[in-house]
Amino acid sequence: MNHSPMARHFDVVIIGAGASGLMCAAVAGARGRRVLVLDHANKVGKKILMSGGGRCNFTNRHVGPDNYLCRNPHFVKSALSRYTPADFIALVERHGIAYHERSHGQLFCDHSAKDILRMLLDECRAGGVRIETRSPVSDLRIGEPHQLFCPQGPVSCESLVIATGGCSIPTLGATDFGMALARSLGMTVHPPRPALVPLTLSGRTLERVRDLSGIALEARVTVAGHGFKENLLFTHRGLSGPAVLQASSYWEPGLPVEIDLLPELDLAAHLQRLRRERPKMALKTWLGQHLTRRVAQRWCECWVEDKPLEQLTTGDIEAVEAACKRWTVWPSGTEGYRTAEVTVGGVDTEALSSKTMACRDRPGLYFIGEVMDVTGHLGGYNFQWAWSSGHAAGQCV
Repeated sequence: MNHSPMARHFDVVIIGAGASGLMCAAVAGARGRRVLVLDHANKVGKKILMSGGGRCNFTNRHVGPDNYLCRNPHFVKSALSRYTPADFIALVERHGIAYHERSHGQLFCDHSAKDILRMLLDECRAGGVRIETRSPVSDLRIGEPHQLFCPQGPVSCESLVIATGGCSIPTLGATDFGMALARSLGMTVHPPRPALVPLTLSGRTLERVRDLSGIALEARVTVAGHGFKENLLFTHRGLSGPAVLQASSYWEPGLPVEIDLLPELDLAAHLQRLRRERPKMALKTWLGQHLTRRVAQRWCECWVEDKPLEQLTTGDIEAVEAACKRWTVWPSGTEGYRTAEVTVGGVDTEALSSKTMACRDRPGLYFIGEVMDVTGHLGGYNFQWAWSSGHAAGQCV
């Protein structure tokens, strides 16, 4: 494709009209740059609209580098420090959007995720940003200028921003476009895998817990040394709930998952005391007070022997501790990209500037948001990375 008078020319073209792409477009537009946003889907911001049960968990008050998985843990520091949760909250408040705080510093819209999307689109409109949906890029030449072809015809630009996200939730239009582009340019792309995703069980373990589906318990779930204490939810296919979703980002095939179903309890000391105070109480009754009656019944059928507390030996207490404080499962897999909230892996950050998100070896090429090897914990951290990385690029393109 030749750069010719027939091609429309923009200062900036952003591929992907999700959270990071719209933020980048708004910031660049406010600087007076001529910006075009292209998206292959029929609507913009689909993931924004479905997030947080339709209320959009748009950031978290406690954002820090430790809340992100990245092979270069220092990479996220610059962008996060220069556009903080407080900065995004100020934008939300300026647009009069009502919001509330839930546990662990998570912030949600009072009314609808549509408020956040409307805010971003209003910001883009104020900056004269042009947004075209149903515009898949069919041909792309990286150079000076960059040249691309979409259904409306050829386009050229000085700055090209890849904001195409990861592979999660393909029904919303997710693809590996950005990662495939990076690979074609010889850039390192860390193999993607589903994250913030339910874990599946199989065989005997699944048979034992499948009919507990729908029961939630507070638990500490640990994978590869990373532990999270929140709710665990039994499902008909395995395990879910916030604690499991968090741990899933660190899980890879072949790794065990260790679960503490009584995370607040020094179990041995507690049972020793109860043996004196309530000697006739059945172990199952005591477990039922902490784990629900159905879970206690199942644990006594499968993992521990029910007997009066006064009859518990040291070995029995150790068995209860192993079954309840160190219950270990070996997942057969995850529920995959279909239900994964985000994608681990992506474009290697070593190839990018942490200040501008620019590709070091390709002038005028930027990667922002989930397409790169940065994955946040559950609770608004991935949106904050979208805002921060989008803002960083938007100031420079």
